[in-house]
Amino acid sequence: MTNDSLRERKKQQTRTALSEAAMSLALQHGVAGVRTEDIAALANVSMRTFNNYFASKEAAIVASVDHRLDTIRVALSKRPSTEPLDVSFRQAILSAFPERPDRHWLAQIILMRDHPSLIQEQHRSDLKVIRELAGMIEDRANREKTDIFPVLLASILVTAVRVAIEHWIETGGGGSLHDAISDALARITVAATS
Repeated sequence: MTNDSLRERKKQQTRTALSEAAMSLALQHGVAGVRTEDIAALANVSMRTFNNYFASKEAAIVASVDHRLDTIRVALSKRPSTEPLDVSFRQAILSAFPERPDRHWLAQIILMRDHPSLIQEQHRSDLKVIRELAGMIEDRANREKTDIFPVLLASILVTAVRVAIEHWIETGGGGSLHDAISDALARITVAATS
């Protein structure tokens, strides 16, 4: 392993430790009851290190779900290049979510959905996900950077997943979350080809 890859892995481990500490404290004490000093202490790093990774406690809390983008990227890279775009992205997106979420996962989603400052930070995170997904779509569909299609499709995918999760929670979480997300993504495909 090279020094650069080792350094990157350590940076990712630190980022993950900080975001997990932030989410844990937010679930225990509420967002208002969390201080950045407490996050740094729980992750066993200095405040300077915290500030190198995150601009706020809200950014650290929301980052606890950032790993989904990496999961999608890896899953997409393993899909056959000849597979239809909608199938590849549906399968890659499903790999980033639990089929049957546990209470901890639900508590995280509800916290981020219901707290105003986290909603704003989640919106920033969604914009990042849209940009990243658009890049993946450009590559996969051989589209130009000036083409609106990748950004449009990425925005629709992010919205569909968010709506599917919200609907699944609001209707009591019965059945598989994968089924709810898959159904939403399939409806987009049908609508796009109608």
